[in-house]
Amino acid sequence: MTVPAVLRGRLGVMVGVGLACVLEAVPGMPAVPRTLAGLWLLLGAPVALWRGTASRVVSTRDASLMLSVGFAVITDILVALGLNTVLPLLGDDRPLGRLDLSAATMTVLLVIGVLAPEEEREEPVAGSGLPRGAKTVGGLGALALLLSVAGPIRLNNGFSGAVSTVALVVIAALLVLLVARRRRHPASLTGTGLYVAATALLLLNSLRGWYITGHDIQREYKYFRLTLGGSLWDPATYVDAYNACLSVTLLPVSVVRLTAVPDLYVFKVLLPLLFAFTPVLVYRSVRNVAPQFVALLSAVYFMIFPTFFSDMTFLGRQEVAFLLLGCSMTVLTDPGRPRARRRWAFSVLMAGVVLSHYSTTYVVVATLGIAFAVDKTWRLAARARESRPRRRSQNDQSTSFVTWWMVLLPAVLALLWAGPVTGTSGQLQSTLRIVAQNVLHPGQAQSGSSDTSYSLLGGTKASPEELLADFREESLEQTESQRAAGAYMPLTKLKSTPTPVVAQADLPVTGAGKALEAIGIPVPGLNGALRQGAALLLQLLVLVGFVVVFRSRNRSFRPARDQITLTAGALAVVALFTLLPQLSVDYSVLRAFQQGLFFFAPFVAAGTLWALRWANRRTVPLACVLTTALFLDLTGVVPKVLGGYPAQLQLSNAGRYYDIYYPHAEERQAAYWLTQRTANDKGQLVQTDRYGFSRLQTLLTGKSQGEIFPTFMRTHSYVLLGTTAARKDEVTVFYRGDLITYRYPMGLLDATKNQIYSSEGARIYR
Repeated sequence: MTVPAVLRGRLGVMVGVGLACVLEAVPGMPAVPRTLAGLWLLLGAPVALWRGTASRVVSTRDASLMLSVGFAVITDILVALGLNTVLPLLGDDRPLGRLDLSAATMTVLLVIGVLAPEEEREEPVAGSGLPRGAKTVGGLGALALLLSVAGPIRLNNGFSGAVSTVALVVIAALLVLLVARRRRHPASLTGTGLYVAATALLLLNSLRGWYITGHDIQREYKYFRLTLGGSLWDPATYVDAYNACLSVTLLPVSVVRLTAVPDLYVFKVLLPLLFAFTPVLVYRSVRNVAPQFVALLSAVYFMIFPTFFSDMTFLGRQEVAFLLLGCSMTVLTDPGRPRARRRWAFSVLMAGVVLSHYSTTYVVVATLGIAFAVDKTWRLAARARESRPRRRSQNDQSTSFVTWWMVLLPAVLALLWAGPVTGTSGQLQSTLRIVAQNVLHPGQAQSGSSDTSYSLLGGTKASPEELLADFREESLEQTESQRAAGAYMPLTKLKSTPTPVVAQADLPVTGAGKALEAIGIPVPGLNGALRQGAALLLQLLVLVGFVVVFRSRNRSFRPARDQITLTAGALAVVALFTLLPQLSVDYSVLRAFQQGLFFFAPFVAAGTLWALRWANRRTVPLACVLTTALFLDLTGVVPKVLGGYPAQLQLSNAGRYYDIYYPHAEERQAAYWLTQRTANDKGQLVQTDRYGFSRLQTLLTGKSQGEIFPTFMRTHSYVLLGTTAARKDEVTVFYRGDLITYRYPMGLLDATKNQIYSSEGARIYR
């Protein structure tokens, strides 16, 4: 009696799970087999076991694979959360150990293996080999990956960004190849090419620095380390919204416990590798309802938006949330499976988003809510025009996928998670309170983030000098009472301490840039105009594409009804972020736009095709030229070649991001020295600048404060100056959603404190 191939595959997966658990239990297991065993338990086996369920929710094999990845991530989070909840009740105060995690994971996988449906496998094609074009795509992809790893390593060792620049050119060539030969490539090869291009683009930024580099990721890493150190996730001990994101606490802890992957590279490599699926998910979600060219163009636009490659690798919790959001959109647009199944799968993915990232959840809930309202209004208007209702079939595309309970469920889960479960709703309440004040008293509203300057709707904004003056006045109000008691420097010593604003320095104009200037084209002005023009162009293409698709008979694609309403909701959310200053301060207009691209990327593609309709057969080549030009400019290749623009972290050891986010060995050594000196005096305060504190927060274990603006300077504190402050006398503050760099008055420290430590990249005063 023969065993069916499907059952043999399922049995092989379960045998592999058992073997992996044995390897995890063996003391002193070498790094390679332990890493392979852990990755099989956390990703390989769950993906294989969820494929059957995923194939009943979506109708294509590539979509079922990516949906299985999303289900696997949620499974890993829930396994760790279950252990963290149950074992302490049984007396185990360190529930996140390796043996506990491996045993619990094996148990859950056994249950999934028994209960989950089996995948319906297609018969293999006889004599099939590599698909057409695989060698070319594979060669370019391999070269892009090699350069995207070598480039950051060279930069981290103090060399130039030439290799990283070449890597971006190769990635651009790979994307052009995928578009130009789209009809010759099977769906699997196109998806693989997009994934490799996205991975290479992300690694150029995520691999910068030998330590944790970036903004939010440094704080995420701190709470991960606290969870790892105690083998326990405790939201009550560390009440912070970052700590409530299981995507950067429990998920990385599981990876570190079950593999030999260093914790740094869980954040710098593994999370970006998961996030790299999002352009492929955008492609698949659009491909469900549109021609291949529109789908590819949508994925490319998603990748070339600057937030994708410059900020998302520093937002680990949002990387995971976006992966699940991309899976949700793929489920939503697939008409090949029953709507009821897809709704429940969508809701499960939304629950995963709630556990992964609070802000992504709030934006999604707002988008869903507005979309639901738009859909109801649309139907009422249509009903008033129709004389008789028509009968609708189960898969009628005019029937909405999003229903009221799908809006209510993630909203309720988000409120419960941020409220009673973790107690981290303070930021949300503060934001809503200030937004309400802005609406009720618009004349008293403060300026929003400078990101709003890229919006078609504009937005109130202030100059850096005005913002720094407001920051000084606010700091004086905050410290007034304690200053009178002698805790802060007296105002008499602060009167002669100017803090002039320092503008961002541009890269030197290159030979190519000088050639342009010789014919009357100023390079700095050209670079600024290109960036501003690219931002406005993308917004115009969204609006044009939306109108064209909605009203024109000669449309590029026929979107699902929910794509139209969700796009309306996403555009409304982006508009709210622009018009309500506090939203742009607490979140980011650019991040909101990146999230909105999950919904309206195909309309950007449609707007592009409409704008180029006059070119007839040349439409596709011109679209490739346009997107490639945008890619090379926005990723920094054009400014790098011409000069005359602030340096970008993925291409240079200079620029604002490098100054405030890049960790240096010298300042880490200084922080360690200071921690040893103050080990016996836990009450002694250490002050450093905001971003120095962010870079060193895992080393400054005592009482510390991330602010050294003169008005915040305490009388009896240590002052640690990081590398940028020590070398350039410059410090950056974050105020009302903007970065403001000012020249620090070193004379104040010299006059009021003694220098007790000095190196090439750090100073300490007492």
